[in-house]
Amino acid sequence: MNDQPQTIAALGRALAARETTAQQATEQCLQAIATRSASLNAFTRVLADAALEAARRADAEIAAGRRRGLLHGVPISLKDVIDMRGVATTAASRVREDHVAAADATSVGRLREAGAVIVGKTNLHEFAFGTTSEESAFGPARHPLDPTRSPGGSSGGSAASVLAGMAYGSIGTDTGGSIRIPAAACGLVGFKPTLGVLPTDGVVPLSTTMDHLGPICRSVEDAQLLFDVLRGAPPAAPIPRDARRMRLALLGPYFMALLDAGVADAFEGACGRLRSAGVELVEASIPHAGDIVPIYLHIGLSEAAAYHAATLDRCPDAYTPNVRLRLEMGRYILAEDYVRALRGRDVLTAEVDAALTGVDALLLPSLAIPAPKIGVETVRIGGADEPVRNVMLRLTQLFNITGHPSLTIPCGLTAEKLPVGAQIVGRRGDDAELLSLASALEPHLGPGASR
Repeated sequence: MNDQPQTIAALGRALAARETTAQQATEQCLQAIATRSASLNAFTRVLADAALEAARRADAEIAAGRRRGLLHGVPISLKDVIDMRGVATTAASRVREDHVAAADATSVGRLREAGAVIVGKTNLHEFAFGTTSEESAFGPARHPLDPTRSPGGSSGGSAASVLAGMAYGSIGTDTGGSIRIPAAACGLVGFKPTLGVLPTDGVVPLSTTMDHLGPICRSVEDAQLLFDVLRGAPPAAPIPRDARRMRLALLGPYFMALLDAGVADAFEGACGRLRSAGVELVEASIPHAGDIVPIYLHIGLSEAAAYHAATLDRCPDAYTPNVRLRLEMGRYILAEDYVRALRGRDVLTAEVDAALTGVDALLLPSLAIPAPKIGVETVRIGGADEPVRNVMLRLTQLFNITGHPSLTIPCGLTAEKLPVGAQIVGRRGDDAELLSLASALEPHLGPGASR
């Protein structure tokens, strides 16, 4: 087995053919962690002994003819908001430094049943409440291509672990873009399924009505594999799709109004490749797109403040300052504003449904800027300084409000060789259809992107 990172599916097939072993794959990931942990800070806890024991057990089961599927023996990382029995779930916060999970989250139980090898818990933006993964009790997670930059957030450690070969895939959470943002920043595939399709029990909540669970990995095939395992279903047979028969709606103008020039160029290049492949691109808009941010904030801040109320009273200084500030802001949102935001959610959901009428999916960039420098609070776009947090959330948070499934695929590089992602959005409940579409589009989107 070479030193280049493989997809989960490729490793699973190699394990089945006895071309390598789960122990070798796990040792390789643990070596990558040991080599780059100081520079990337991707993990809050490495489970080396338990991972090697699970890998040896997987090898014995595969050798005995008891193979459980393509995930059997594959090293996976887990965002540190997801409970794993006997292991601390810190949410990258001193508030939870003494917490040890009494039981596995349902998602972890399903990974274990599939034979996955969990190599460790990954770093994140504290309580998943940020886009850069730099406000953490463990220090900032860093980008494998440039450690002076953020890998995105809040699942930044998850994306960094996959890109750096520390794991073959990772399970993250997404409340405003926290799977898709780091996946796009790191040139990976990140999938946020339809709201409620994957279980979130045993996951530290941020916003109970917008939290999603999902995979970060290297290919759409891997995303499908992890999605099937996490939903507790047999592997779905892919639905063959022909790109020449596809019709996608390009979302605008709100979604194209604030883009870094390098992102805009890479995305336009990807659209050109799709057109050359025979994909029909039409235009669509969300009439109330200007209301996305206030609706998102009034729902998300209120629900986060409610969850954290007791600890905000008991140990406010245990939070990082900016996360504490956002939580305190949630305490000042009026009930009528929250209810008004819920009504606004219904309006936006209907508008996304309408935009999907007559097309296979929606298409837009995943992240408006390339991976930002750590510690930088604003970025220059279109002659103005924009807050990093706001601009990073701008293209993803709508689909947490509405619950539509969305997936990011790498679609090119900026002049600085930083990855750019294209986001594909499908109909609620049609996750398998979206994955099939994405699989057909992937070869046309990805040339030049980091894999």
